[in-house]
Amino acid sequence: MTASRLIIWRHGETDWNLTGRFQGHHDIPLNAVGEQQARTAAPFLAEWEPTSIVSSDLARARGTAQALADITHLPVSVDERLREINVGDWVGRTILEIIEEDPSIGVRMRNGEDVRRSETGETSTEMGERIADALVDIAEAAEDGETVVVVTHGMAARIGSVFFVGGTYVDTRLLGGVRNCAWIVIDTGRDGVWRIRQYNVHV
Repeated sequence: MTASRLIIWRHGETDWNLTGRFQGHHDIPLNAVGEQQARTAAPFLAEWEPTSIVSSDLARARGTAQALADITHLPVSVDERLREINVGDWVGRTILEIIEEDPSIGVRMRNGEDVRRSETGETSTEMGERIADALVDIAEAAEDGETVVVVTHGMAARIGSVFFVGGTYVDTRLLGGVRNCAWIVIDTGRDGVWRIRQYNVHV
């Protein structure tokens, strides 16, 4: 058994999004704008007639998922594998602060290297594989033909979606970032191949 569609939904805005600070696994809640973004987007996602909702365990994702649960009356399941990339010691810092401290990080990123987010964090590939594994399990746990909404984070949504459909880190660099409360639609046809059909949809 497997779902026929996954909708990967990024959480709403947080205060750290506004200031460009790495959140990683730090549990930052939605701000008032983020809560409103989730309430505004939820009816559009409900039109897809989802049969289940699975969320990252972090508050900003769970709060976003709850907006959809409130109007669909579906329970929210939690999977901590859907967390954002682990940025380790970079939590709370901006990329400008990090590059000022070590300019080589900026050079390596611009050259396309999959830079580890601090010595205690993940690479994009490690996170992409983690998210893709979670998406496989979520899809296979659903009944045939079902639609599952998966609530996660910005890099997790972009990179995890690409890895799920068979792409690599290099492929992820061809896509822009996913906006707060935007979503990605991935579905599978008669050939059983998962494809990204819509990307960065928002209201």
